[in-house]
Amino acid sequence: MVMAPVVNTYPLSSYTFGTKEPKMEKDTSVADRLARMKTNYMKEGMRTSVEAILLGYHERDPVSEAHDFKLKWITLQWKETKIFNHGVQEHNHPHILLLQIGNTFCKLPGGRLKPGENEIEGLKRKLSSKLAANSPSLQPNWQVGECVATWWRPNFETIMYPYCPPHITKPKECKKLYLVYLSEREYFAVPKNLKLLAVPLFELYDNVQRYGPVISTIPQQLSRFQFNMINT
Repeated sequence: MVMAPVVNTYPLSSYTFGTKEPKMEKDTSVADRLARMKTNYMKEGMRTSVEAILLGYHERDPVSEAHDFKLKWITLQWKETKIFNHGVQEHNHPHILLLQIGNTFCKLPGGRLKPGENEIEGLKRKLSSKLAANSPSLQPNWQVGECVATWWRPNFETIMYPYCPPHITKPKECKKLYLVYLSEREYFAVPKNLKLLAVPLFELYDNVQRYGPVISTIPQQLSRFQFNMINT
């Protein structure tokens, strides 16, 4: 019997969350983003982007558990900022950290690589830009693990596929999702114009309308892993 790879997952309460200066989006609309992608493609070729799957969980609290399950939105106050639980809180179940822009749009932390940039180092750079404090002493220990999914954008459109269609010889973007292991204690600094959501896997599963095809299929991509919930 083949053993499933184990992912150590720590409670979100063991992390410290602060804020930093706003990080504004380069585009104000999807049309603007696709237009910029087309311009960059003409200069640099296919866009390569990397995004991180960051995991945590909520510890079971027998005292407040009955109350928590009645809430649709639970807000936990830690230090200077807030991390939001999306939907009903589920204890001892893996949660994915997502960045929310505005009221509805969610994305994984990450972004576009520079031409010729190494994927691992580029992802660490993007994670630090999105979630690390400005102080060198508070930099998270980004441990980039397996690439769990690759998505392709055939044209300058919003549609992406988990394969490159055979008739497409010049795809416009290749997006890779990496599992990033977190240490027991970390400090995250969230831009003031963004929210950091902790979303349980069951909320993501098959929820294409809310999260899109890339994020909503993360539960399937992680199904081969065994989660070891470490109580700190």
